[in-house]
Amino acid sequence: MTRIDFYTLAPEAQGDRFRLTCRLAERVYASGSRALIHVPSIDEARHLDRLLWTHRQASFLPHGLVGESDPRLTPILIATDGGPEDEDEVLINLALEVPVFFSRFERLCEPVDHEDAVREAGRRRYAYYRDRGYPLAHHVIAD
Repeated sequence: MTRIDFYTLAPEAQGDRFRLTCRLAERVYASGSRALIHVPSIDEARHLDRLLWTHRQASFLPHGLVGESDPRLTPILIATDGGPEDEDEVLINLALEVPVFFSRFERLCEPVDHEDAVREAGRRRYAYYRDRGYPLAHHVIAD
């Protein structure tokens, strides 16, 4: 069963869910796991791609957009549709809805920032997972 972790920025924390996703991707990569980052649009995918290049000056996160990168050589993939289907380690969800394909992953990370619509959608997703018995954890990120 997929383990689900919500990461909520504390009220005083800087940044947004895209920058928080960069931090989560960095942790996933450092642990030796692979990550698929689900975004709802190609514009958001390209925005995240740029952020991952500039996240930290001294580090490199090997990443790419699905369809533009070789998945075998790219441990952090960004996609709008859940592909490739053989990815199943860590899913980071930037969509406001529950991804229909989330249950194939060992772990799901749900970053939530200060934006009202994002917080409300996060509450709905949390209730959805809770009501179906998924193991949940909540982490408040101060900075």
